[in-house]
Amino acid sequence: MVRRRSVAVVTMTVGALLGALGTSGATAAPPTGTDASEVSRWNQLAAATLGAVPGPNGGAPPAFQINMGIVSGAVYDAVNAIGPKKHRPYVLETRAGARASIDAAVATAAFHVLDELVSSAPERAPFPGRAGLLSTLSTTYASSLAAIADTAFKRQGIAVGHAAAEAMLEDREGDGRFGPSAWVPSSAPGHWSPIVTNGVPALDPTPWAGNVRPFLVESPSQFRSAPPPDLTSAQWAAEYNEVKDIGRATGSTRTDTQTYIARWWQSAPVHSWNEVARQLIARTDLDAADSARLLALQNMAGADASITCWNDKYHFDFWRPWNAIQRGDEDNNPLTVADPTWTSLIAAPYPEWTSGHNCQDGVHAAVLRMFFGDDPVGGKYQITSFATNHGGAAVRMFDTFTEPLTELIDARIWAGLHYRSADVAGQLLGRNVAAYGATHFAQPVGRG
Repeated sequence: MVRRRSVAVVTMTVGALLGALGTSGATAAPPTGTDASEVSRWNQLAAATLGAVPGPNGGAPPAFQINMGIVSGAVYDAVNAIGPKKHRPYVLETRAGARASIDAAVATAAFHVLDELVSSAPERAPFPGRAGLLSTLSTTYASSLAAIADTAFKRQGIAVGHAAAEAMLEDREGDGRFGPSAWVPSSAPGHWSPIVTNGVPALDPTPWAGNVRPFLVESPSQFRSAPPPDLTSAQWAAEYNEVKDIGRATGSTRTDTQTYIARWWQSAPVHSWNEVARQLIARTDLDAADSARLLALQNMAGADASITCWNDKYHFDFWRPWNAIQRGDEDNNPLTVADPTWTSLIAAPYPEWTSGHNCQDGVHAAVLRMFFGDDPVGGKYQITSFATNHGGAAVRMFDTFTEPLTELIDARIWAGLHYRSADVAGQLLGRNVAAYGATHFAQPVGRG
């Protein structure tokens, strides 16, 4: 993979910083902060901050997940750099003494990456909340540092946090974020076209996401999904007619509960699955190092799943149900009947194949299974929906990871967003990316 372009320079910089700060007080008791409280605190703040960025400026789901990967990777490197080397770093090769403050390192790495991502986000849409987000970040960072005793250990933690942030931000320079659109319009049957309202097409706010350089996998097309079903096939007709019947905005066979669930899952997967991770970190008393490693793998693999999924979307450019069902007489399949008035319960401004939500759910759940099993210890866990107007409770409880994944395949059909095989393919893509990431990221030192 192409990365680690300037690690040697970063290593020299932080080495000089640590030397300048000195090691006085080396005989004092080590600082507190080996628990995961600060890791979880900044993970939650990162999700809240990045999710508040306007979609075209980097807050839309795939870009949101990519940014979470950047933050989480920097936090992992900062924590991993402290004390004996147990796991391989991501980009930061620097080491700090075992008594350096983990809490200071976490807060510093997260703050500086978040501050840079919010400050530098291009204003492709109005961003009146930018100043407020930056102010909240600064206030929270000051609070984090104020809670740590002012010793050389604190200063060492700050130094390594700075180094981790700088290394990650430098590594992501020129990675393809905010590049050109990957969409090549086509009016041929089987190709996606945006919904047009009052003459204005609803276009993808982040059409560049599929060409971003991945974090862990080799390329955006490494795990290319199998293609959609042939338009003349019986499979295509069956999936077309399934979503036509139950996914329509009006006159659907959906129950009220199914409609609620379809709307409930409009919440960004980044919010859902990081919330679950924080719950399980607290429940199992994971320490800072293991928690940072979990969240980094989860969010960098999540970023790669988003990148890969968006690469799929524009590679296949497959039509959404609202395209296909209105033009059902153009697919040369006698089992599909057009309905020119058909509209979906929920719409999305990018091509169909594969399901972006299920790519995300598949990758996050796969990583969480690696750490906690399918049936997490301690029983149920909760997910809070950040979607609006879903018509029911925001918080729902689940017993296993299989449970929401099974529901999600149906939920996206109930919404009229996807065909069944696009949902299944999305979860498979997520699992493949997670497995590859776990094999190649943060391996124990000494493993071949």
